Amino acid sequence: MTAATTPAVGILGTGAYLPSDVITNEEVMASAGVTQEWILRKTGIRTRRRAAADEATSDLAFRAAEQALADAGLRPDQLSLLIVSTITPDGLGPSTAAITAGRLGCPLHTAAFDVSAACSGFLYALTVARRYLEAEGGYGLVVAADAYTKFVNPADKRIAVLWGDGAGAVALGPAEPGTGVLRTKLMSDGTKWDLAGVRGGLTRNPATHATVDAGLHYMHMNGREIAEVLTTTVPPECAAFLAESGVAPEDVAHLIPHQGNANLVAGLPPLLGLEKSRLHVSADRYGNTGSASIPITLHEARADGAFQPGELLLLAAYGIGVTLGFGLLRWS
Repeated sequence: MTAATTPAVGILGTGAYLPSDVITNEEVMASAGVTQEWILRKTGIRTRRRAAADEATSDLAFRAAEQALADAGLRPDQLSLLIVSTITPDGLGPSTAAITAGRLGCPLHTAAFDVSAACSGFLYALTVARRYLEAEGGYGLVVAADAYTKFVNPADKRIAVLWGDGAGAVALGPAEPGTGVLRTKLMSDGTKWDLAGVRGGLTRNPATHATVDAGLHYMHMNGREIAEVLTTTVPPECAAFLAESGVAPEDVAHLIPHQGNANLVAGLPPLLGLEKSRLHVSADRYGNTGSASIPITLHEARADGAFQPGELLLLAAYGIGVTLGFGLLRWS
């Protein structure tokens, strides 16, 4: 199939789910021994959401998926593809996508699998789904869901201040030519694989009393180096992506980046040559929800009526691995 005849794939519906339990800065202050001033100066985050003790990642994914399908006017039996982006799955198997597909009532013809690319995962999943639907046709659902608070040591100020739980979803299908997902680009730098993650519990360090006592089941993170990736690697690579796409910064109407840290996100537009008014932010309210942050922010902006037909949306993500992802959408 040539580029001229490749069918357009666009977003037909969006959804999001944020658990009802709110983690306030006052709670973080009490558990991590920090001040309100320190939290806001370092992160700009005021609240986060926490999944209930009996809520797993698939529960978050299911709720967001239901909403996106309803918004698109689609039934689960119409889906040919369901991808879930997560690095906090319910367990080692089956996939969170399989569990979600089962709960939705998807039929046998629905392919379901997970993508693991950390905070860039939504763009990785969106890229795969777009290419699949271009080739096979039909409808797809991309869900990004993470429950990071299950792995947060509340006494670790570097971690407790940042992370929240949530899920976002987009329903995909045929779009008018020249609209929808125009282009994506994925990148990685595996030399920086140890900047963040959970070191214990799997094949490298199987769970033992010693690993639990050492706190290896908790998140660790080199925040300084991750911030450096955002400020020194993302801008030039994003500029290259726009240039390769034949798009000038002033043509971008909306910027939806990964919401890792509200203050860092707020400083991103000038680094990309964009006006701050084009930026959409949710990190101040929800913290870092991992790969879910872009579709959550997208859903809320759409619900607020922010997008007009024909406008260009720029998605930009960075995550541990290190992974990077960029996407251009023309809204319709």
